[in-house]
Amino acid sequence: MNLTVNIRQERPDDHQWVVELTERAFETMPYSDGKEGRLVHNLRKSPFFIPELSLVAEYESRVVGHILFTPVIIDNGSQKFHSLLLGPVSVLPELQNQGIGSQLIKAGHQRAKDLGHHSVILVGHAEYYPRFGYKSCSTWNIKSTLALPSDDVFMAVELSEGALQGVNGTLILPPEFE
Repeated sequence: MNLTVNIRQERPDDHQWVVELTERAFETMPYSDGKEGRLVHNLRKSPFFIPELSLVAEYESRVVGHILFTPVIIDNGSQKFHSLLLGPVSVLPELQNQGIGSQLIKAGHQRAKDLGHHSVILVGHAEYYPRFGYKSCSTWNIKSTLALPSDDVFMAVELSEGALQGVNGTLILPPEFE
């Protein structure tokens, strides 16, 4: 069963709960480093933070999910390309697998596109994200400096057709991800 949620921009009075929600969402994940809540907190303080791309999902008048997109650069030595990094996506454990994450991703993609962004990159489940159009970054010869378990978890999606055509290089992450 999919729950229908209200997606809206995160507000300052949501901040502490979103950090807690994020920690709860990731606490049982095998690949989690336990720092996802702190990452959200630190990204909000970053000069790169885009408030319009920090979204929450509300269900029965409470925040039950969150998604964040952060600007990144793909650098090939002679050119720099702009993109967004998706993550983390968090849903309360008791409401996971009910379509909330999907709604957040779709709404986030639309909001990013409306704001003039053309692509999104992420590190995530290879079985989950392709349903949203994500393909391996190797499709565009985009590389990561992160130690990844496999190539298929490093993915990108074009929000505008052909947005990544001719784009290649290494993803440069904001210092908050280090």
